Amino acid sequence: MNLTSRAKSLIEAYSAAGLMLATAESCTGGLVAATLTDIAGSSAVVDCGFVTYSNQAKTKMLGVSAALITAKGAVSAEVAEAMAFGVLAHSDADVAVSITGIAGPGGGSVLKPVGLVYFGLARRGWSARTLERRFGALGRSAVRHAAVNQAFDLLDDALTGTLQALP
Repeated sequence: MNLTSRAKSLIEAYSAAGLMLATAESCTGGLVAATLTDIAGSSAVVDCGFVTYSNQAKTKMLGVSAALITAKGAVSAEVAEAMAFGVLAHSDADVAVSITGIAGPGGGSVLKPVGLVYFGLARRGWSARTLERRFGALGRSAVRHAAVNQAFDLLDDALTGTLQALP
């Protein structure tokens, strides 16, 4: 299924569930939010999207601790989780997905190679989840599109119960 079809399915599913979603994106530069909002009727489901490309934006817009970014790096599971929680704190969304990674072609290292992307998923009143994907040096566009596809998987997971409600 292509990204447009997946976005349409997500919009319909979130609408049926009565849930709002929001995004925090770094390496995808707003591509998740853009793909979702290409769908007619998305305004009933998409609250907002944060493009927090710089570390300063992650801190200022989402409240991600500068100390956390320094300690773990902007491309880390911990920062992806903090970004997702930051979206919930700064929006009216019920579900948030975040993405931070290295799309390439440069910027990678031995420990954090090109194609490394971390995702965060948070839902109000539920547990959070992080995910690491190593897409490889597929090229900037391919890494970004693979990340959108993975973010859509996570947004689907938030509806199908792979997250647990907190007691």
